[in-house]
Formats: sequence, C-alpha cells, structure tokens
Amino acid sequence: MLDNDDIARNPAADRPFNDIVEARISRRSAMGGGLAAAAAFLAGSAAFGGVASADMRKTARGAGGRHSRGRGSRDLLGYNAVPLGYGDDVQVPDGYTARPFIPWGTPILGSYPAFVPGTPPLVPGGNTAADQAQQIGMDHDGMHYFPLERGQGGNERGLLVVNQEATSEGYLHTGTLTDPNRGAYTADMVLKSQNAHGVSVVEIARDDNGEWQVVRSRYNRRITANTPMTFSGPAAGHRLVRTSADATGTTPLGTVNNCAHGYTPWGTYLTCEENFNGYFRLDPGAYSDEHAELNRRYGVGGDRNHWSTHDGRFVVTPANPNEPNRFGWVVEIDPFTPDSTPVKRTALGRMKHEGAFVHTSKGGRVVVYMGDDQVNEYVYKFVSAGNAQSLRARRRSPLDDGTLYVARFNEDGSGEWLPLVHGQGPLTVANGFADQGDVLVKTRQAGTALGATPMDRPEWTSVDPRTGLVYVTLTNNTSRTTPNAPNPRTPNRWGHIVRWQERGGDHASTSFEWDIFVLAGPGDGVDGSTVESEDAFGSPDGLWVDPDSRVWIQTDGSQPGAANNQMLAANPNNTDVRGVPDIKRFFTGVTGSEVTGVITTPDQRTMFTNVQHPGENGESTWPHHDDFATPRSATVIITKDDGGEVGS
Repeated sequence: MLDNDDIARNPAADRPFNDIVEARISRRSAMGGGLAAAAAFLAGSAAFGGVASADMRKTARGAGGRHSRGRGSRDLLGYNAVPLGYGDDVQVPDGYTARPFIPWGTPILGSYPAFVPGTPPLVPGGNTAADQAQQIGMDHDGMHYFPLERGQGGNERGLLVVNQEATSEGYLHTGTLTDPNRGAYTADMVLKSQNAHGVSVVEIARDDNGEWQVVRSRYNRRITANTPMTFSGPAAGHRLVRTSADATGTTPLGTVNNCAHGYTPWGTYLTCEENFNGYFRLDPGAYSDEHAELNRRYGVGGDRNHWSTHDGRFVVTPANPNEPNRFGWVVEIDPFTPDSTPVKRTALGRMKHEGAFVHTSKGGRVVVYMGDDQVNEYVYKFVSAGNAQSLRARRRSPLDDGTLYVARFNEDGSGEWLPLVHGQGPLTVANGFADQGDVLVKTRQAGTALGATPMDRPEWTSVDPRTGLVYVTLTNNTSRTTPNAPNPRTPNRWGHIVRWQERGGDHASTSFEWDIFVLAGPGDGVDGSTVESEDAFGSPDGLWVDPDSRVWIQTDGSQPGAANNQMLAANPNNTDVRGVPDIKRFFTGVTGSEVTGVITTPDQRTMFTNVQHPGENGESTWPHHDDFATPRSATVIITKDDGGEVGS
C-alpha cells in the first residue's frame, strides 16, 4: 500500500560507486545459482535506462535460452503462463479454478451481521461501526493458514489469519466515491474505519462438496485499532512510549496499517504495522529536538482517515507527543487463544514494517527478517539469544531476548549484519541514544548511524526452506539519483529482487554473500530488466518461497503496458545462460487492485491469495459484478482441477 513511500526520509547519502558495474561481480560460486553474469549483463544493457544489445540477447538464448537447466532438473512451473491482465476479472492458468472468498464485510462472529451493499447510485457499504467489528475487515494483505488437525484433516480445516491493511474510505462509508471532508466525519465513521483495520482470524473448512466455508467458531476474532495490547521487550515502559492515557507505557491500544506478516514455530502470528505515520494529525508547537526528529524521520502527519476528528489519540501535540511511537512494531497474536492479548514485540525494532519472516537456524535460534518499506531505508534481521524452545521453556519469549541487526551490502557482493546494541559503536548517549529503548524506538536513526545500505523500498522477505537462501523484494525508487551496488538503477522505476546466503549456512551469522536475483521491467533488457518480455512485471512486493523452492512474486505498483497487478512464480533451479531464473505469470488481479499475500495448505493443493482495494479509482465491481456493486477486497482460493499441487 503506497503512503508517501517514494518520499525519502533518510538523510544519509548513498556511497558513490564510480565503477559500479565492474565492481558488482555476482558471487555465483558462493551462491550456487541466480544471476550468473550480472555485471556483464548490466554493462551490455546500459542498466541505467538503456536496452541490452540484440547480439547479447541472441547469444544468451542461443547458448541455452530460458529453459537451460541450472542446479536442478525438476521443472517447478508446470503450467502455461497467463498473459498480462487488463480487465475486471482475475486470471489463472488453464486447468486451475479461482474463487473469491471472505470478502470485506463477511460476518465471522457475534450476531453475524450480513454485509449491506450500497444502493444506486451510491455504492459504499451500508453497515455500522458495530457491524464492522463483527465482519472481515478491509484491504486484505499478508496472511497465514494454521491447520487445526494433524495429517490430512489439517488440509481441510484450519484458521486463516488475514491482515486488514487500510480502508478505501469512499467505499466504506455511505456517501459518494470522494472521501468526505474532515468536517463531514462522524464518530461512527471514525469507529467504522478503525474497526475495518487490523487482523481477522476465521476458522474455515471444506464442506461435503469440497468447497471452503466460514465456520461459526470460538476461534473467530477481530483485532482492530482499538484492541487492548501490551508492550514487551526493551522499549516496554520506555519514556518515549508513555502517554497521558498510559503513564506506564505498557498498554498500547490497537494496531493499524497491517501489511505483511510472519508466523512462528510455536504457532503464533506476527502482524506488521507499516504506514502508521499517516494516521496522525501533527499539531503545531514547540516540540523537543528529539520528537521533532522522530516525527520527521518517520513522516508523522497527514491524518489520512481523519481519525483525529473524534479520537484524541491521533492528535499529536508538544505536550503529548508519544502516541506515534506506540506504532510501527511487530505484533504477536495467538490465533488459538481468542481471549489472549496481542503483544507488541519491541526488540524487533520500530519502522514501517513490511513483514517479519521467521526462520529457525542452527542451534534452534529464531531469526526474523524484515524490510522497512520506504525509499532509501534498510533491511533488518533479529536473532534470538538462544534456542527458542529452551527460552520458551523458561517462559522467556525468543522475540524479546536477542539482537536486532541492520544490513550493509558491499559492492563486492559481501555483506555484514551490524548490531543495533546500545553502547556499541555510535549508539551512545553522546549521539542521542540514552539506552536500548532509545535505539529501538529510533531504529531508523540507529541504522543510519551504523552506516547501513539505503535500499529501494525493501518489502517482503522469505527464506528458501531447501537451500536457506534469503530473498527480499525491492519495489522501486523513482527518487534515487546515485546508484549503489544492490540498487544499480537510477531511477529504479520497476524494482528488483536481491537474495543472499548467510555465512556457513547459519542464519545467525553476521556476514553474508549476496547477488541480484532479477531486475524487473518490460523485459528484453529495456530499462535494464533481466526478464524476457513475456514475463514482464514491475514493482515486486509480496514474496513467498514455497516448500519446493518456487519463488512466488506479487506486485503492487506500475506494470509494463499499464497492466493490472499480478503474481508470478520463479524457478531458481532453472536458469538461462545469464543466470536469470525461469519465470511464469500465474495470476492477474483486477482493475485498480494490488495482489498480495500468498500461502497454501500444507499439502500445497489449495492456495490462498488476496486482491486488495479493487476499483481504487472507482472502475471495478469485483468480485460480484452486480449492477452498482460495491467493490470488495477478498481472498481468492486457487486449486488445480486435477487436485494436484498448485504450480506443478
């Protein structure tokens, strides 16, 4: 979801690399796959806006082409790619079926109030704020499927936990497609908007016909912008998270702009607060230098949903400046315990969290990879202090006890993880970091002080369960004027994907080797893209590496040919002579929508993905296509008609 993501808040200047193409030599022998000749390809394609030569493209394809085999012999992409999409229906390959499921407004608890669509000529939904608190929220994003049974039963019954990132206010409230002005907002409108945010937990199961249905279950739950929560970790109770309403700084209220996600080995869900900064009204006045810099660095202000009109929490004043600091965290939710209190885990840092992918490394230590989704921000990881099972046995959360690191990507293909630990290096009292709580509330400033590498909007992360390779999507950066090694295009309109291998295969290591997996774009070298024209895509965002190493890539932003957003799959084991992976388009979204969130049942025979904010510009009636239908974000269930694994 875009929210001033293209505005650079980071004052750090990129290091100049005069010989970037020559210096950026891919570590193919170390990585064991990927972009085998990145430097040579970029040199031939005039990567900073040019086109690869016809001779180079002919040579690459003549020497093996897109289907020459790389490290493995199994073709993971056994479907025929779909074309770019332009209409108001989703597309899946021949032999697959897609069905919309749990759209915004689906009743899941309480009195199960039905969704009330708008009436002509007004299309917004007609439910109340109280109704919305009992229904699926708006703008589906990251999600996970938790089986409720062992074995085959777990593929037919489970909990689907879905982030509800934001709201399309013009559709949410009765009125016109144009957002009402501030004065028109009522208290019920503000509460309805808040209740449409957060997270939905819903039990689902197959019926006798094999169709997935919502179950009226004790597990069903809505977590919103008003749900009571707690802080844990070094910033809990810190002076920068205390407010007039919570003098202890331990009981934050609610979660907002829940973008990507994670899930833990112990069966909990991590929801990530991304563009929290835009929900506040920043009143004028004499703020302290510390708070003025926090507000500037995180872009606080904008009052995007006008919540400040009826909820004083979202009015920031010099006398009560800390409410924004209570957002931007990773929130842990136990979906199996409906009355449990969500916990904001401050040890994972405060930023515009796009996701929190959890991987168990050597010795049972938990590693959490995260991106900070804004131009020129950083990639992070958290490493637990010890074995996760042992910590939990001692009633210590592995997400509270450990070290947060920020990444530095060197031009020679090496990288370092720099610890964000108070008292180490520049993170001292003299430099404005009074304690570890300060370091975590000011995570962005701490990363800058350590010399982390500014990236082109780092978003979702994922780890290949077979190889241990770590991937991160970099959506785009149209404001970049100086290239650096992992972000070589200026400007970077189309985005790219970087991956790395941790030293010794240990994800708790403090060094790594990296390369560029793919440069998105129109294809055939245009704008430096490494994909072929039939695989054209831009603005990679959502990301998941499935159990068979398929790299599922979802988009949010500009697409070649002004097409709809899409989902593709890459086979990293099947590359052409340049080392570029085989990529095929699997799914296309609808008019005005983002494609986001992807997971399967354990047997990989049911895939869940999301179509967010269809008709953002008022041009969609998906998923129901009735006259004057209200467009509704929804999950899409995708199955293979022969019952096989999705993608095979």
